[in-house]
Amino acid sequence: MLKFAIKEQNILNPIYNFAKTKKVKLYLVGGALRDLILGRSRENPDFDFCLKSGALKFGEKLAGLLHCAFIVLDQENATCRLVKKIDQKIYTFDFSDFRASTLEKDLLHRDFTVNSMAVNLEDIFGGQDLGPLIIDPYGGRVDLKSKIIKVTGESSFKEDPLRILRAFSFGCMLGFGLDKKTLSLAKKEKAKISAVSGERIREELFKILDSAMTYNCLVSLDKLKILEIIFPEIKPMRKIGQGPHHHLDVWQHTLETLNQFESVVKEAKKTPAVFDYLQEEIAGLRKRTSLLKLACILHDVGKPKALRYEKKKIIFHGHERIGLGLTREISRRLKLSNEENRHLGRIVLWHLRPGYLAANPHPTARAIFRYFRDTGSDALAVLLLSLADQRATKGPKTSAFSRLRHEQTVKTLIRKLLKQQEEKKPERFLTGFDLMKKFKLPASPLIGKLLSELEEAQAIGKIKNKLQAYQLAAKIIKSRK
Repeated sequence: MLKFAIKEQNILNPIYNFAKTKKVKLYLVGGALRDLILGRSRENPDFDFCLKSGALKFGEKLAGLLHCAFIVLDQENATCRLVKKIDQKIYTFDFSDFRASTLEKDLLHRDFTVNSMAVNLEDIFGGQDLGPLIIDPYGGRVDLKSKIIKVTGESSFKEDPLRILRAFSFGCMLGFGLDKKTLSLAKKEKAKISAVSGERIREELFKILDSAMTYNCLVSLDKLKILEIIFPEIKPMRKIGQGPHHHLDVWQHTLETLNQFESVVKEAKKTPAVFDYLQEEIAGLRKRTSLLKLACILHDVGKPKALRYEKKKIIFHGHERIGLGLTREISRRLKLSNEENRHLGRIVLWHLRPGYLAANPHPTARAIFRYFRDTGSDALAVLLLSLADQRATKGPKTSAFSRLRHEQTVKTLIRKLLKQQEEKKPERFLTGFDLMKKFKLPASPLIGKLLSELEEAQAIGKIKNKLQAYQLAAKIIKSRK
């Protein structure tokens, strides 16, 4: 028997009662029904409703009754959203007017058949089986059973080009494929994606990045040349060879790095501290794992502009700094948060550092300290990306020995980092005030530099007490005069 749980009925009951008092016939549509049929639960549930007319006025008055946030999503198409926290979960309730004269015609304007089903809200109460009561004029239930994403109408992508990306994000989320007609229409209408706002593209992109099928999905988008509409920077990365250490061109190596990173994420489940780190939310509901997948796509984005030939050898000197600039542009285009921009930029900038450390059979304590200092909270992220990057590099001049040493170095650094995080950070021997008082120095950037050098010396065991800290500080000050 198909029916909503009592908890969900209790959440929806005040909405139904309000609709009843206003004599409004309200329909529950889309994702909530799809997930009910599939038996899916969602971390932050959302419910979509439609009514013949008056959605904005209805939603605003209901928000006052429920004491929740009210947001107008689309004034022209009369669409609004209510947001309310219930039992530590964020629930969203969207309301919209019919986009046609009847419910059936309205459903034709929805994106995909699996989302183009409806039920009279009144019918979900009373314990009856909803199966026979679901309004499904376009075969959504059949497509759910067949695990297919199919546009409801041929004009779907014309009405909203973002639906092209959404088709793939739904495919990732549900583990479904896209039918041939939908793929054909996506290819035909793909150019229109360039007119979609960065915020809307970002939301669908991160749904793809958040899934376990990111690599397969992006390969499909790449074959249709849709991905390079979102990231025009991809086009110059194609067919650029990288010399004997690589077996793939820059772009194919980038995709393979992403593929290898998804394996790294699976391995991370064996180490709770690493897995928890990857699951941290950086902005909104967007997780570090998703941001790192984006870093995989962007880590070599600077190579085309850095490409040079020296003595018939291909070099990409400085590509990480060029990549940093391009990454910032892409972050602005996608309207990423400042925090996401900082993390993403730092990962791209420092992605080569673990390789430099691994090139030395015995990295010094100073080199390791400086790596952790420079990468900060992204130290682990850079190490994980470096693992994937190296595993995606299998040219004839990349020996099994060098690959093994890289792997061992990175894993040693990960263990060292996790151990440091468990230990309490030692207190500094001296403060900025101590330095100013002892050496009669004014507040200036010099104080920060002194503290930084003293912290490094303390971390590598060069100084072990306050007296030695003063002595080293005196030497540094004298050398700067």
